[in-house]
Amino acid sequence: MTFEGAECHILPLYFNKFTAPFYSKQTGKMQIPYLKLHASNQAIKAELMKATESVIDSDWYVMGRHLEQFEVDYASFSGALYCKGVANGLDALILSLRALNIGAGDEVIVPSNTYIATWLAVSYVGAVPVPVEPRITTYNINPDIIEAHITPRTKAILLVHLYGQCCEMEAILSIAKRHGIAVIEDNAQAQGATYKDLITGSFGNINATSFYPAKNLGALGDAGAITTNDESLMQKVATLRNYGSEKKYYNEIKGINSRLDELQAAFLSVKLRYLKQQNSQRMLLAKLYQELLRGVGDIILPQQAQYASHVYHIFMIRTARRDVLQDYLKKNGVGTLIHYPVPPHLQKAYSELGFRTGAYPLSEIIAKTGLSLPLYPGLKNEEIDYVCTTIKKFFS
Repeated sequence: MTFEGAECHILPLYFNKFTAPFYSKQTGKMQIPYLKLHASNQAIKAELMKATESVIDSDWYVMGRHLEQFEVDYASFSGALYCKGVANGLDALILSLRALNIGAGDEVIVPSNTYIATWLAVSYVGAVPVPVEPRITTYNINPDIIEAHITPRTKAILLVHLYGQCCEMEAILSIAKRHGIAVIEDNAQAQGATYKDLITGSFGNINATSFYPAKNLGALGDAGAITTNDESLMQKVATLRNYGSEKKYYNEIKGINSRLDELQAAFLSVKLRYLKQQNSQRMLLAKLYQELLRGVGDIILPQQAQYASHVYHIFMIRTARRDVLQDYLKKNGVGTLIHYPVPPHLQKAYSELGFRTGAYPLSEIIAKTGLSLPLYPGLKNEEIDYVCTTIKKFFS
């Protein structure tokens, strides 16, 4: 797998000195948090500090040259013509919908299993989220059942490349073209993933991503971006994110203040150079998990769709004994998370839609059985071996 665009750097040799396993003095057991950003950030700390100095010395902290350079770099990485940085991933989704003039009375196809931000963006523009179930094998939205949910009010399919795996884009784009509706990618979990060698963030009419610190490409705070190949959409985003203004103090439309600041843009420019390498490490760690956990208990391991790649933002297993396994791992020093314990249709925030338990059974099964294991750059093979050995002891 190759990525055109941003130059790929190799992490410094001292990267490993930040990744030595930690043992509890009380129990003598290895302690492995679900997520640890220290190693990857410390390995490039000198470059991040240099970027900080560059921003400070520029005397320009909003909408300056560091943001412009990152936008060029990230567009190139994503195989898109244009990129605009915004304050966070939710804003990126909202502005993408607004750029397409989606609002009150419209419907937007969304995954039934996703982080609630995907649905919130649709709600914030006044439209209605229309959930579609996933393939239970890949957890991404199932193209085979999308058309059954399309009505005359449907304006877009807002898909999510969940956990780091690219959706089945050929089928989804074909459906959208046939019905004359837009496609929006929520690419927050899959920067660098591909479908038939084309990269996420380049497929949709307009595409949103988050650079929350835990993402594969994470800032040191909140940050987001929008990519597109449509110049008119990009110009509208540029205006919307800046109070609806193209020229200072002249406001063409009612916009918001959602601008990726210079410091985060400078950090992201540094970190983008290492993304390909870190994604490759994630894939290797995931492969090791696959090898060590195959055939263990009732565990269901992640699967990939044909032609899709997976950059493993999340490595989620499924088991009917999820809750007791999570507790057992915690007692043995292993941190885990559940992505996500309550699907959006059962959240109190969406009670007005009237969904009940059983409305989207596949999403509910995933919510009840899914457990995300530690996986991040700097995690060592021996730590994965410990996680898997502990899981095997649980099932034995």
